[in-house]
Amino acid sequence: EVQLVESGGGLVQTGGSLRLSCAASGSSFSDYTIGWFHQAPGKEREGVSCIKSSRDYTYYASSVKGRFTISSDSAKNTVYLQMNNLKPEDTGVYYCAAGGTDIDYLVPWLFGSWGQGTQVTVSS
Repeated sequence: EVQLVESGGGLVQTGGSLRLSCAASGSSFSDYTIGWFHQAPGKEREGVSCIKSSRDYTYYASSVKGRFTISSDSAKNTVYLQMNNLKPEDTGVYYCAAGGTDIDYLVPWLFGSWGQGTQVTVSS
């Protein structure tokens, strides 16, 4: 089973950038769909982006398209989420998660392995 550890969160002003990392161990991330999820305070966890590196496939939620970029580094077994032009509504905990490569929907219940999350706070 793959283990995931996120890092890179922090406090940034509106319009700023952060790069989140999701380091995988125990298995190669290329064997999975790796998703990034956002949980705002008091709200449900929702999908932001995912990557299926073995199929050269990426997906973005409409709320982040054009601002966020997902990528991977096989040598480091790490998936990244570059977040640009951050907005206050991007504030929350970001989780990366691993699911099967046959996943068609970026919803939490389809992903079985989760990291502990990293806090992102965007000040206005």
